Amino acid sequence: MRSQHGADYQHLARPVGVLVGEYPAKDHDPPHAHERAQLIYATAGVVSVMTGEASFTIPPQRAVWMPAGVVHEAIFKSPVLLRTLYIEAQIDPRLPDRPQVLKVSPLLRELIVEACDMPLDYDEAGREGRIMRLILDEIVEAAARAAVALRIPMPATERLVRVCRLVMRDPAGEADIDVRAAAAGMSRRTFTRAFRTETGMSFNAWLQQVRLAEALSLLSQGQSVTTAAFDVGYNSASAFTAMFRRTFGVPPRDYLTD
Repeated sequence: MRSQHGADYQHLARPVGVLVGEYPAKDHDPPHAHERAQLIYATAGVVSVMTGEASFTIPPQRAVWMPAGVVHEAIFKSPVLLRTLYIEAQIDPRLPDRPQVLKVSPLLRELIVEACDMPLDYDEAGREGRIMRLILDEIVEAAARAAVALRIPMPATERLVRVCRLVMRDPAGEADIDVRAAAAGMSRRTFTRAFRTETGMSFNAWLQQVRLAEALSLLSQGQSVTTAAFDVGYNSASAFTAMFRRTFGVPPRDYLTD
């Protein structure tokens, strides 16, 4: 049986190890970091991965690349079947050096599924070793294509972080800036200025990103576009679809099936 604890994959005798895990909806993996880099990939379900700088929401067609040493946490938005690759930090200098979302090609998906059935002490000189090296090539290729995805920047000031976490728990909730500023113990002017300085975007633009991320989670679980739109705070499905298309370049259903 493979361990479901990432710590058990940091000192393997092989450069790549694959964790296979199942997690219930709303499960939470608290902030942590690893000696190895990770490719966090859910073959079923939706995961939100947060670092100190950003939050990423990934449906099954996407994965998060997490470099070694980066503190992050994961929130499982639905029941998740997870495949996590732990990769020696220095094994390939072409691998990304910062967290990012990658589009998982059909080939990469099948390679990862195949790797799950291989022993942790796989034969590096044989077929198994070639599969692992091809996985690294595919990760590099996916990084070069830079998948369009939701990257939600997070502020550094604790008062702003507290407000952001409240919003992320209930994206359809209070959107009034004055209310959120008061919750942070700031004036509206101070709040809006500090928020833009620390995240690079206005609070309203940030809120739209959070709502899109939550809607993406709901859509991946089978909800209709209309239901998802209203559940995250949009007044109409058409307004939600227009915002989704502006962000991703495609309508919601196309993003989930491409």
